[in-house]
Amino acid sequence: MNYNATELSGYLELFWQFSWPQWIIFSLVINIFLYLFSIGLYLFIDKTCRKSALQAQNHPVTKPDFYQSLLTVLSNSLVMLIGVFLWKHGWITVGAHQSSVVIALEVVALLLLMDLLMYFFHYAAHFPFVYKLLHGKHHEHVSTNYLSLFVLHPFETLGFGLMMLVLLIAYDFSVISISVYLLINLIWGTIGHLNREFFPASFDRLFIGTTKFHNLHHLDGTKNFGFYTSIWDRLFGTYK
Repeated sequence: MNYNATELSGYLELFWQFSWPQWIIFSLVINIFLYLFSIGLYLFIDKTCRKSALQAQNHPVTKPDFYQSLLTVLSNSLVMLIGVFLWKHGWITVGAHQSSVVIALEVVALLLLMDLLMYFFHYAAHFPFVYKLLHGKHHEHVSTNYLSLFVLHPFETLGFGLMMLVLLIAYDFSVISISVYLLINLIWGTIGHLNREFFPASFDRLFIGTTKFHNLHHLDGTKNFGFYTSIWDRLFGTYK
């Protein structure tokens, strides 16, 4: 199966012609939509999942966390705009025509490479001085709620985003692969911050970063730094 290169090229050409005010509005709209999608997905699973809660209570939703989550939306929008700038200036090239096999391989590559980079970034975020300045706010959510994924310091959000941009500079991933990866990333982050195990117990043996896997990290900040998988934690001795 091959995707229609002409149609994809047409979309890319349309985006290429966007002015910067249009890009700013587009970036904000997209990221607000993804933010609301994540909240809606969390609430839907929380209401329909029959599994027991991982912790007795969800973390309370507060106004400061709500404002912090909006700041994360703005930070994600900024990352997107930086990506557009790099694309406009030839640092990033996106493909418009790939077979489904190549797209699948690229998505897997993005997941594994980003998981590795995020492991080290996340591990470094737990160094005492970094944790106090940046990451500690996220870990106030020992239990979680529908905003927990977005309660991050702006520098953390920018750090995660810039790591992905480095990969996009290094290799010409398909625009479809990038889009699929970003959707998986959002869904995975939402599921990872549920207070109910979403995955079957057998997934632990498949090196999947399950909901329980990340929930244990919120309980014990010295373990389980991976995001999509437990591969790197098992390899480097931080798995619980």
